Amino acid sequence: MALVDGLIMSSKFRGCLLGSLLGDCLGAPFEGELAGTYVVLQKFFDKLEGPHYKAPLMQYTDDTAMTKCVAESLINQEKLDVKDLAKRFVKEYFNQPRRGYGANVVEVFAKLRATKCEDPFAPAKEQFGGSGSYGNGGAMRIAPIPLFFRGLDTKALAELARQSAEITHTNVNGYNGAILQCLAIQQSLWLNPKQPLNTGIFLEELLKKMQEFEKEDDEFMTEGEDPQPFCSKLRWVNELLARERSGGKRIKEKEDVLFRLGAGVSALTSVPTAIFCFLRAQQGPIHEINTESAFRRTLQYAISLGGDTDTIASMAGALCGAFLGYDGVSISKNLIKHCEGSEEMLNLADRLYSKSLPSDELMKTNFSEVCKIMDTRTKMFDMWDRERQ
Repeated sequence: MALVDGLIMSSKFRGCLLGSLLGDCLGAPFEGELAGTYVVLQKFFDKLEGPHYKAPLMQYTDDTAMTKCVAESLINQEKLDVKDLAKRFVKEYFNQPRRGYGANVVEVFAKLRATKCEDPFAPAKEQFGGSGSYGNGGAMRIAPIPLFFRGLDTKALAELARQSAEITHTNVNGYNGAILQCLAIQQSLWLNPKQPLNTGIFLEELLKKMQEFEKEDDEFMTEGEDPQPFCSKLRWVNELLARERSGGKRIKEKEDVLFRLGAGVSALTSVPTAIFCFLRAQQGPIHEINTESAFRRTLQYAISLGGDTDTIASMAGALCGAFLGYDGVSISKNLIKHCEGSEEMLNLADRLYSKSLPSDELMKTNFSEVCKIMDTRTKMFDMWDRERQ
């Protein structure tokens, strides 16, 4: 069983990193646009998937550039080394500065270079009057961490996610967004891709974990401020998905998804949205998106929401790839050939997997037993869901 399990997991590594890349490349041309460009997107994806279409490679952005840095650092250091990671970020930016980096993170990189990364966290802590950035930059590049450390418990994995994010994003919402995306990818890795994904159970588990990091009694909260903003967003993700499952009135993107979840550059208005896009695509067909591929459906839906399309599609693609594995992503093989760096990303995934083989205890985990447990919980949840209707 270990060999089979290994093949499944290595495929999921490939799917996750390749999914992240494709979401970035395909989402970038639509960044900043308004929601609802369904016909345009359908034609765009159909054209790219056509066997005879030829065009210059679609370029990746800072999302992928920094994800590659995280993967390379883990491969070479065989641990999370924040100083090494900071140096790689700086070198990558100054070698290729035209990848769409924001002005604030460029300021961080300039200070890191000037100080030779002596304190990898200091420049980010100084931003925005000391409150730090709450953007989605920490979350968008997180994928290699839950892959490499997939066997860690929630608390240990979240701490690594926080440290990696705080090189550029020290605001609580900035690094909690990275933690949420990290934990969601880890969950996706351990699910059986041959079984339908029960979105209710997925969110139930994720919400339970995030509640540990968003405490109700936070003494630094101001009056009227939501003490658990990411948990609140996850509850809305669950509510919107439940509406679709019930077969009731179809949710409307502008009125429901964008109003409740958002599609912005902050972690709070993008990470939960990416999770929603991934889970919504697994529940079945989406109005005005014509494809049998759950992976393509994920990306196309994420991009259709407008806003920070490259980052949201990249995070959603990473989640979908971590669940479906390489086979689920490579169904869209003609999409892959139009994206810059696909072979490099697959090579990174293979190297990352070879360096991250789990401990002896983790290797004893029987994948089939995990699937049986999940199957039992799925049946129980389905019964509860039917009663609720």
